[in-house]
Amino acid sequence: MNIQNQHKKLRAKLYEIIFGTDTPAGKRFDIFLIYAIIISVVAVALDSVGELNENYGNYFFIVEWGFTLLFTLEYLTRLWIHPKPLTYMRSFYGVVDLLSILPTYIAYLLPHANFMMVIRILRVLRIFRILKLIHYLADANILVRSLIASRRKILIFFCFVLALTTIFGSMMFVIEGPENGFTSIPKSIYWAIVTITTVGYGDVSPHTVLGQTIAAIVMIIGYSVIAVPTGILTAELATEMQRHRGIFRCKNCKKTGHDSDAQHCKFCGAKLLH
Repeated sequence: MNIQNQHKKLRAKLYEIIFGTDTPAGKRFDIFLIYAIIISVVAVALDSVGELNENYGNYFFIVEWGFTLLFTLEYLTRLWIHPKPLTYMRSFYGVVDLLSILPTYIAYLLPHANFMMVIRILRVLRIFRILKLIHYLADANILVRSLIASRRKILIFFCFVLALTTIFGSMMFVIEGPENGFTSIPKSIYWAIVTITTVGYGDVSPHTVLGQTIAAIVMIIGYSVIAVPTGILTAELATEMQRHRGIFRCKNCKKTGHDSDAQHCKFCGAKLLH
């Protein structure tokens, strides 16, 4: 019975440290993992440099497995202390945590002679550990919620832009033709996407007066394309930040609008209880 109580206390303590980001121990744990994630991603990137891999490949191998074992222990611990392990496994962060460790194990188990390309892809997938940072940066959750809230508006806008690029691309295919580089409708749509996003590679360009006129219209539209989704996301971000600030209400004067890291009320000076 005492052993069960000790296990419960240990799980509760670990849950407070790992999932309780507002506690001092939880903040220290998050900071430690942020450094670990950054160092592991940098190591993966440096390992892809041929000269560094040739000279320090063994060290990169040791570092990679060290971080893999660390993140594996973290993942298993989260499953052990979470009240609903399956819910955590299916969550966004649970999937990211799993993807951050799986490539190393799979690449180690696959035969190198037959699956070199697969192994290379798996090695690159370790870069996705950077997504784990979202879990430990509190303000990043506000951005994620803003993106989720604005997803329908942005999706509708992208569909509109896709329709525009299809129309303009088809027009340029008819007007310019294969002799000017517009060899097919997909190639012409590619030109429209590159032009409307103001990238302008220059590998395909119109030569007729009418084609250049349409290109000018597409370029002007491109500036609007950049502004609209930015405005949508900014509006949702402002709403989310206002909602987030409204959570912290002063017990003394009952006013909201405080920053998430504020210790005292900016209206009456009373201590805030988070």
